[in-house]
Amino acid sequence: EVQLVESGGGSVLAGGSLRLSCTASGITFDYRDVGWYRQVPGDECELISTIRREGEVTYADSVKGRFTISRDNTKTTVYLQMDNLKPEDTAVYYCAATTGPQYGLSQIWNCEDYKGTVGWSDSWGLGTQVTVSS
Repeated sequence: EVQLVESGGGSVLAGGSLRLSCTASGITFDYRDVGWYRQVPGDECELISTIRREGEVTYADSVKGRFTISRDNTKTTVYLQMDNLKPEDTAVYYCAATTGPQYGLSQIWNCEDYKGTVGWSDSWGLGTQVTVSS
């Protein structure tokens, strides 16, 4: 059974750091793109970072220079190191992975619709809350 589990969320003061983990069971991240999304209730879901199967990384402008995505050598865990956190980073953070090399991750409207799902093109975790206070 394919499962993605996010961990590492919590509460932190502005300027602080957190490291999120996305751990896969039932699969490895070989031949898959993995991404981090986040969503504030009432706002659109935001794709903030991806790491492609060949290792290329991307970042949204909102997190560029502060967040770093990486993958461990076993290719079962992807990390999101978040530094210099700001109150506007407060959101639920979701991990998603494509099901194969023919698919990619893209911007979507509502992460909540996908959380915990295993679809034909991608799989999602249940999310982890990050709260940054000033």
